[in-house]
Amino acid sequence: MARPLEDQVRAIASELGFDACRFAAAGEAAHAARFQDWLDDGWHGEMEWMAKTPERRKDPRRLVGGAKTVIVLALNYAEADADHLPAGAGGPGRAFARYARGEDYHLIIDKRLKAFARRLGELGGTQRFYVDYGPVLERDFASSAGLGWNGKSTVQIHPELGAWFFLAELVTTLELRPDPPYPDRCGKCTACVDACPTRAITAPRHLDARRCISYLTIEHPGPIPEEFREAVGGRVFGCDTCLEVCPWNRFARRSREAKFAARAFNTMRLRDFLALDDGAFRALFARNPVKRTGRERFLRNVCVALGNTGAAADLPALERAAQAEGELVAEHAEWAIAKLRA
Repeated sequence: MARPLEDQVRAIASELGFDACRFAAAGEAAHAARFQDWLDDGWHGEMEWMAKTPERRKDPRRLVGGAKTVIVLALNYAEADADHLPAGAGGPGRAFARYARGEDYHLIIDKRLKAFARRLGELGGTQRFYVDYGPVLERDFASSAGLGWNGKSTVQIHPELGAWFFLAELVTTLELRPDPPYPDRCGKCTACVDACPTRAITAPRHLDARRCISYLTIEHPGPIPEEFREAVGGRVFGCDTCLEVCPWNRFARRSREAKFAARAFNTMRLRDFLALDDGAFRALFARNPVKRTGRERFLRNVCVALGNTGAAADLPALERAAQAEGELVAEHAEWAIAKLRA
């Protein structure tokens, strides 16, 4: 007797190393209207790509003709040794967000999704796949499919993985029985809201990206507003604060993917990053998310982190950056110099 189609698809997900696989009906996302309000209010900042063709983001049926199902996948990236990493020159929190300490997750997940799509094609499906670069309101469909629930930080939470996992989706014409949603288990907890260094979580499940340290250090192309610079602390790429304080992470387990393990750059002194020319920057961060941000933005972040956590020994590197780098880096280096001298 042939196995149900749903079981066959879950078996493929397991074979490819995904930690969870759930199904949601393809249709308008549950929070499509709230997403539009968020865009209309300008809370996406300068992430203009989010405002392009918003209707496609709201309904995956616009992405694949005849789409019936959104297959939602999770891949755990929690590190076994994360608590033993250096704290970014003594700053609050570690210099690099946990997801960016090893190999670029896009490269790892895309390869698996390509294989997944081929296998679904053999089952008669037509599909497109996405990680976080595609026009899919992925957390809405993860919640609808019962792959955890959307936390008050807007980060997805899973009862067995905590918050340390990536989401990926395949929008397919295969008709798979939808999974029931998982109940919201945040309860009265507001740890993530209370801990946010810049108060970017303005209310439960309301995030002003323009205040978020992850946005400011990765997506924001210009100067980091001075009102937020001290809150950046020792961070140079992303922020994990709302994840680190989530009590559900006590259930998180080590990732099975060795490529997520922290690479050598995680132990470098912050001032040594200022000595990287473009070639050295690209080599150091090859196959890592930091590379996509670019050297200029990264050095901007390093200067801010040094201004918050550095010492007199860091001044020569900052002074060289103020003289030799372009306007964006130089301005932040001068800010850091003034802060350290004060």
